[in-house]
Amino acid sequence: MKISTKGRYALRMLLDLSIHREDGYVSLKDIAQRQGVSKKYLEQIVPLLNKSNLLRTNRGYQGGYRLAKEPSNYTVGEILRITEGSLAPVVCITDYDNVDCDRAASCLTLPIWKGLYKTITEYLDSITLQDILDEMPDHGNDYCI
Repeated sequence: MKISTKGRYALRMLLDLSIHREDGYVSLKDIAQRQGVSKKYLEQIVPLLNKSNLLRTNRGYQGGYRLAKEPSNYTVGEILRITEGSLAPVVCITDYDNVDCDRAASCLTLPIWKGLYKTITEYLDSITLQDILDEMPDHGNDYCI
């Protein structure tokens, strides 16, 4: 399983908003500049995050984005599922209890893939944005996630 640029940038964007949550609404231009990523690419990620109610949006002068909840209420797993879709390691597993394969009853490797999926999901769902922030060394506002 590989996490795409979309998933990585979404996580970086939400971490940036977590760090700057006291600043009010933050522009994509500022996030892109701090993170060294394309503003255009972030513009493609924002609709996914908006649709999932992870962001609050303010238009116009002093507009931008902010988190809809506290950083402790966002998990890495949630963010990656929104941007990546399923985190399943193989295509026949759509979620832990739902296997879409004619061979499931006789598949000798299915327990391996289910175990891997469970481990990935439990691990990523156990990490919040706040956990990441708590581990971050304090470098003021000059950082890159």
